[in-house]
Amino acid sequence: MEYIRVTKDNLENEHICCALSGNSDVQVSSKKAWLEERLEEGLVFLKAAERGKCFIEYIPAENAWVPLNADGYMYIDCLWVSGSFKGHGYSQDLLGTCVEESRQKGKKGLCILSAKRKTPFLADPKFLTHVGFTVCDEADNGIQLWLLPFLSDAQPPTFKLCAKHPHVDSVGYVLYYTDQCPFNAKYVPIMAKTAKEENIPFQAIHLTSKEEAQNAPTPITTFALFFHGEYQSNEPMSEGRFRKWISAVDGRLTQR
Repeated sequence: MEYIRVTKDNLENEHICCALSGNSDVQVSSKKAWLEERLEEGLVFLKAAERGKCFIEYIPAENAWVPLNADGYMYIDCLWVSGSFKGHGYSQDLLGTCVEESRQKGKKGLCILSAKRKTPFLADPKFLTHVGFTVCDEADNGIQLWLLPFLSDAQPPTFKLCAKHPHVDSVGYVLYYTDQCPFNAKYVPIMAKTAKEENIPFQAIHLTSKEEAQNAPTPITTFALFFHGEYQSNEPMSEGRFRKWISAVDGRLTQR
């Protein structure tokens, strides 16, 4: 498999894998604008030369848009291999490049978000276990921080306190999100419109800086939905899915 490293010089023309539309699509343009700024902060985006979902995205943890205490580590934003690319060892190829480069840069190890069970938009815990990662911290909502250490005596990374106990003091729905996930550019406005039609309180908090993301009340900042203060989901929702979610929540509240 041939891989391409995305740079400022080729970003405009390269397909970024997780959104299949052209550059004019708001999902693609928002992600590419976010990527362009992160490239200056040491982000690496390595993708298959062939069009499809096969890539890894990682950045020095000090610059990650996640509430971590992880100085000296490399943080993996996303490792995504799907469709026809699965089952060929590409995940290990991409991870191997990340490991090699991180060691060369003197990093203490790698860290990435996951959960006990396979969760959409998070790394597969079975794969992480297979390649040597272990859990080094866990938030109250079950989101875990996984570690692949390079040094046996290094202090392992942890969630910041604000992320360790995810909670917001608000009624209704509160959504924290960033432009790291391209799908947000499409689905966040849809969710806001749907909530308005359902006459349900809805607040979308767009995290637009590293500092905001690193102090957010959630370990996942790409998309974190709260309801009446409690964490609900990290998965962007279409109108139909969000309406079903609202209906299910209403049903649970009625039964109380």
